[in-house]
Amino acid sequence: MTTKTTGTDGAVRTDPAPGQGGPIVELRGTGKAYGNVRALHGVDLAVHPGRVTCVLGDNGAGKSTLIKIISGLHQHTEGEFLVDGEPVRFTTPRDALARGIATVYQDLATIPLMPVWRNFFLGSEMTRGPWPLRRLDIARMKRTADEELRNMGIVLDDLEQPIGTLSGGQRQSVAIARAVYFGARVLILDEPTAALGVKQSGVVLKYIAAARERGLGVIFITHNPHHAYMVGDHFSVLRLGTLELSAARAGITLEQLTNHMAGGAELAALKHELAQVGGVDVEALPDAEPKDGEPEGEKPEGEKPGEGEKPGEGKKPEGKMPEGKMPEGKMPEGKMPKEEKAQDTVPGDTPPVTDAPHTVEGKT
Repeated sequence: MTTKTTGTDGAVRTDPAPGQGGPIVELRGTGKAYGNVRALHGVDLAVHPGRVTCVLGDNGAGKSTLIKIISGLHQHTEGEFLVDGEPVRFTTPRDALARGIATVYQDLATIPLMPVWRNFFLGSEMTRGPWPLRRLDIARMKRTADEELRNMGIVLDDLEQPIGTLSGGQRQSVAIARAVYFGARVLILDEPTAALGVKQSGVVLKYIAAARERGLGVIFITHNPHHAYMVGDHFSVLRLGTLELSAARAGITLEQLTNHMAGGAELAALKHELAQVGGVDVEALPDAEPKDGEPEGEKPEGEKPGEGEKPGEGKKPEGKMPEGKMPEGKMPEGKMPKEEKAQDTVPGDTPPVTDAPHTVEGKT
């Protein structure tokens, strides 16, 4: 049974009944500061068994910092971090593993050239015999790896093949099965579908659902709201280190989740600014203002000649002004006919004869 509650953000939350137990991992106002830089602030998060908690956010939202706190890589500087209701402060990732918190990173922590069964037990190999004659129990590791992979629905014909020959979705599935086998109660998946195609992403989502069915609490970090909505039970959206949205699946639609992930009001403001930029299709923008008739800022291609020009511009005969004369616009308009008439006799002519007597008189 479940009970529905309404949070301060107005979203409906579906919480487990008291008989189902409380959260395995819980963050209360948790934050992390690196000197003067506050990477995370006031984040609330609860991970329950048998539920998938999706954490979404853009680059720089604080998802990586959140993972590092829960996995024991970094320590929180504000708020509380509780495991099974007990405040904790992990100093190393091994502290988190001891409490049943396992993280599957994007690189999967696998060695491509090693066989599947070796990667399954990488760092935790089974051995047999007394020390100093202890050696690897290869047969037992192969048998155990095959059983655990089949329990997760993963069937591989040859466990001796290098794990690098598997598809991206299959490698993710092996990493998930490995974490489940080593006692993980909370499984953190860091962008497991980021570099996968549509088909392989579906494979990973199927195994996430399988981990939930086995009673694990899953933290699914992703950029893709569509993938999150397929398997998620609760959604938390981070923005600039703070929690923007926290809602259960029953209280939010895929469109609303996508809008929060894309920026919401900030995206609408951006579209309004783009509407003012030339060359942008304003009609395609949902927040564009309606236009009556032709847009004011648009100039018709067939503009009539002379519109927007000063009187007289464009009407002067070009090419009839002799070279060497004053530029257009400097000659008084009233004297133009007289100057044109005088130029009919001046070009190429010798100086008038009447100037000669004056020259002679000056010499004598």
